[in-house]
This record gives sequence, structure tokens and C-alpha cells, in this order.
Amino acid sequence: MYKILHELLKDHKSDITFNCFGIWHIIYILLVTLIITFVIIKLKNKSDESKKKAIKNTINIAVGLYILDFFLMPFAYQEIDLEKLPFHICTLTCVLCFLSRHTKFFAKYKFQFAILGFISNLVYFIYPAGVGWYQIHPLSYRVIQTLMFHAVMMFYGLLVIIFEIKELKWINSLKELVVMIIITIWALIGNTLYNGNIEGYKHTFNWLFVIQDPFYVLPSSIAPYIMPFIVVLAFYLVDLIVYLVYNMLIKKKAVA
Repeated sequence: MYKILHELLKDHKSDITFNCFGIWHIIYILLVTLIITFVIIKLKNKSDESKKKAIKNTINIAVGLYILDFFLMPFAYQEIDLEKLPFHICTLTCVLCFLSRHTKFFAKYKFQFAILGFISNLVYFIYPAGVGWYQIHPLSYRVIQTLMFHAVMMFYGLLVIIFEIKELKWINSLKELVVMIIITIWALIGNTLYNGNIEGYKHTFNWLFVIQDPFYVLPSSIAPYIMPFIVVLAFYLVDLIVYLVYNMLIKKKAVA
């Protein structure tokens, strides 16, 4: 059984490889866009209860994909990839969005988690550099799982923004800023706890890119002191763009 699953799920090397903005990446983007558009159109005239159920099912699917991946990693990579612990914003918002749907304590932050989940997963889906590094076949498990997870999380956030949020006041963006700061601190804690403390594990963790920028432009000596602020600022600026687009398009259509 192990050999069968390993052959099926391992990284497949081929002359055809997945590259950011390559033909296969564009195919994935178009396919996901079509599916999301189709589902949103179908949901548009459904009852509020149906929309709420669809939103809840979407985050349940995202968490299911996330947990299932940990069980399949030993077959796919012959190890558990600790990089996928919830210290990156994509995986962390997945957990937080799920908790906001199933616990009272996190429920009051569900919109903030959903918006940040949408932003972070949209950014990664558009530029999945982590997948491109491996230079593997576009139909390899690593590619499909990663893009599927981020697509579902992106879709969840979009559903919340379109069907649940009635109004996005600019002042409320400060709530996302506070959550982003907390997430950044959490990533710093994760990097501090795990880097250099796992015997035999040589990987250097850079969750949320708070230790080194993803393009290695900044010198490693100063990057850890600058990147946390750049990360917060970058996500907050994208957050403001979401507010702008919402108030220009979605809110106007709702009023009309």
C-alpha cells in the first residue's frame, strides 16, 4: 500500500513542469475562476440559509484538505513537512476561519479572518512560488493539493465578502491591521521556537517571511528587523484595496 501511494503522490519529474504564470498555472487560474464564478451565480438567488450553509461547508472542506495533507505527507514526501504547521498566514487563517464558524469566542472576528484569508490565499494562488521551486509535473500531488487548498480558502473569503458582509467601513480596516499584527507576532514565535531546535532537521523556517524576504533582496543581517513591518504594511495595503473594490463595486450593486 505504501509503495502504491508513494508512486501516486510523490513529486513527478518531467520535461513538462509547473512554473508561475506558465501555461499550466494559467489553466489552473482559469479553471478555478470559472468554478468560483459558476457557484457564485448559482448562489446569488438562493436563500440566506443556503448561502450560510455553502460558506460553512467551504471552510470545512478547506480544513479537511489541510488535515488530510498531514496524513498523506509521509506517502508523498517520506516525511511530515513541518513547514505546513499553522504559522503562515494562509494556514493560520484557515484554522482561525474554521474556529470562527464553530466557537463563540472567535465568531466576532470571523469577517476579519475571512478577509485576511481571502487576501493571503489570493496572493499565493496568483504567485505560488513555493510550488514552482520544485520544478515538478503540473499534475503532481504537491501542485494539486497546494493550489486546491489556496483556491478553497480564497473562495471562502470571497463568499463571506459577497454574501455575508453588509458594509465595509474604512475604520473597520483597523481590525484587520490588529489581527495582522497578532498573526505576525505568532509567526515570529513559531520561527523562534522551531529554528535550530529540532535535532537532525536542517530546514530553516521563515513563516510569514518575517525572517527573510521571499526574493532575498534584503541582507540576512537586517531582514529580520525589517520584514515584520513590511509584511504587516503589505497585507494592510492589499486589505485597503479590498475595501476600495467592495465599496466601488459590490456595495453599489447591492444598493442598486
